[in-house]
Amino acid sequence: MKTRVDLQSAGAIHRIIQDAAGAVDKARKDDPTALQEISDSTDGDPFRVLIATVLSHRTKDPVTALASSRLFARFPNVKSLAAANTRTVARLIKPVGFYNTKARTVKKISGILLDKYGGKVPESMNELLELPSVGRKTANCVFVYGFKTPAIPVDTHVHRIFNRIGVVATKTPEDTEKELTRLANRKDWLPLNEVFVKFGQLVCKPIGPHCADCPLNDRCKYYKTDYLPRIKKEQRQN
Repeated sequence: MKTRVDLQSAGAIHRIIQDAAGAVDKARKDDPTALQEISDSTDGDPFRVLIATVLSHRTKDPVTALASSRLFARFPNVKSLAAANTRTVARLIKPVGFYNTKARTVKKISGILLDKYGGKVPESMNELLELPSVGRKTANCVFVYGFKTPAIPVDTHVHRIFNRIGVVATKTPEDTEKELTRLANRKDWLPLNEVFVKFGQLVCKPIGPHCADCPLNDRCKYYKTDYLPRIKKEQRQN
């Protein structure tokens, strides 16, 4: 995979993370992501982080936060959720995407944790990946937001932004994770996901990114090769 040499260094990536964090610092404090809010309010309960991450698949953050809050108010731990009525769980987590399927999944996960791991969430990547609906992003979210273990969860925001900037040139989130794990200093892994989820929601949006006001535009490939030429063309036409 090709990467932009001038953006590959750990120092350059550290500055990108710091500058992005500064741009969304107030928003992160006033309106944290669903996983950060759960992590903060439960002192990093790996079980709740795991279940909330499964609920978050194809679901917007505010919906995930509300659904998780309703679910854990009724079923606060692995034992109670494992014994829960599936229809009740579905009602509580609605309208997250595929809520009926997810209700069965989180109940199944809880049962596996209870039967196989004594009610604890395993700290092994391989064991986490054996759980239903748990891929690398979900497992890495458990590491970061639950166990406070350095990892890089790569969601659509992280994948999109680091490709847009030109730090990586990857096709899948899994490839982006591999590249960022190789390039970024380990000390920057923990905050990376939280920063760029919020940065992707507010600044580097999927459609209509706020390029003119972005603190990263001085080193951004998309800004230089797409945004600026388009703006100049529009100015000439006017």
